[in-house]
Amino acid sequence: MSDLATLPATEQARLIRTRQASPVEVTRAVIERIEAWQPKINAVVVLDAERAMDAARAAEAAAMGDGELGPLHGVPVSVKDITAVKGLPTRRGTRLSSPEPVGHDSPMVARLKAAGAIITGKTTATEYGWTAVSTSPLTGHTHNPWKHGRTAGGSSSGAAALAGAGCGALHIGTDGAGSIRLPAHFCGAVGHKPTFGLVPYAPVTNNGSLSHAGPITRNVPDAALMLEVMAGFHPSDHTTLPGGFRAADIGLPDLRGLRIAYSPDLGHARVDPEVAEAVRAAIPVFERLGARVEEVTPPWGPKGPGLERDIWGIAMLPFLETDPARRAEQDPGLAACLDDYAGMTLQQAIQAQARRIAYAAEIGEWFASGWDLLVTPAASVAAFEVGRQRPAHWPDHVWDWLVWAEFSYPFDLSHGAAASIPCGRTGEGLPIGLQIAGPRCADALVLRAAGAFLEERPFTPGFASL
Repeated sequence: MSDLATLPATEQARLIRTRQASPVEVTRAVIERIEAWQPKINAVVVLDAERAMDAARAAEAAAMGDGELGPLHGVPVSVKDITAVKGLPTRRGTRLSSPEPVGHDSPMVARLKAAGAIITGKTTATEYGWTAVSTSPLTGHTHNPWKHGRTAGGSSSGAAALAGAGCGALHIGTDGAGSIRLPAHFCGAVGHKPTFGLVPYAPVTNNGSLSHAGPITRNVPDAALMLEVMAGFHPSDHTTLPGGFRAADIGLPDLRGLRIAYSPDLGHARVDPEVAEAVRAAIPVFERLGARVEEVTPPWGPKGPGLERDIWGIAMLPFLETDPARRAEQDPGLAACLDDYAGMTLQQAIQAQARRIAYAAEIGEWFASGWDLLVTPAASVAAFEVGRQRPAHWPDHVWDWLVWAEFSYPFDLSHGAAASIPCGRTGEGLPIGLQIAGPRCADALVLRAAGAFLEERPFTPGFASL
């Protein structure tokens, strides 16, 4: 049964369609595996086992009939606890939230259900998604499935931890500065941040159009299938794009004719040697697949750090608490970040947004000048100790985790497509990810390159046992 839990979603769906496995068997296997791993990794806010099994039994009855089945019929999916699921609370990683169940599904959850997916429950997230380490006041530490006591990353902490532990194939993540790609990097998963507006995100967030939603999986075909189901225009999100996404558009794993830029540091980022070397050693794979790769320093790279910190401060200000009792319930790192930006003036905020618009335009024009894709490290460090914002061998800071995540946020600011895929391991055996990024609406190309890489250099999962 545990083998069913660790199968790709495409294979789970095939077995169900051909009646070689039932939705009940697959869902039970995933739930049992989550229950076995939960004491070790603490990845789940609520496991909705009873309702999931009810939905699986209904899916099994449908599968025994002659009706048409959806592409994810009977396939279990977990949902990050930033996203609404009818009948469950939406806690957002904060004690300052209501424990009452909500009465609606978010658009992406509704689309997954309509495609036949079974929702297993809600996964842990950092408070309001503010940080990329796996700790929140509400749920405590989420641990990396590769090594207990190490961060799983964030803010989609539980989603990536479940993926890395083989607890189901499909997991919803969200990403405002790397929160899909960074935990995927730490946990040895595939995390795709789609082009902004490809997947509806409702209610639309009041954070300067930073938040994206997308899949965290263990392979590219699963990510593409999940993205196809979730993508497309929705009336409740005025930013959504028409046309959707088709997994078939990824095409064959052939990169001939592509011009790929490789930047080890974007001209400014500190990177730990093991991470830097693993990514550099992966570059010849793209060349063997037919791409022409050139090492570059994008001119926009060094402009990112100051801009991102100002934009991040603006995005976090809605969570500023002046009531001492409520503030005491918050993550101390978030409170410190808010203190640093509480004095920002309206003029400064508007100027920062103007710089962001110019920065996004520069990235778009840079790709248009002749680059199809950009490859970088997914992050500067491998999984470090839980409870810290930075590794112990880096200068400490009460809140600024962005210093080791300088590669991810440019594509939240510019709205381009980007994915993290595993490319190696540290001497301790911890996963290392590389990032493949592209311009807006280049999702199929990003996933094509990611899939081609992983076919050429498969990554062995780390979830053989507890």
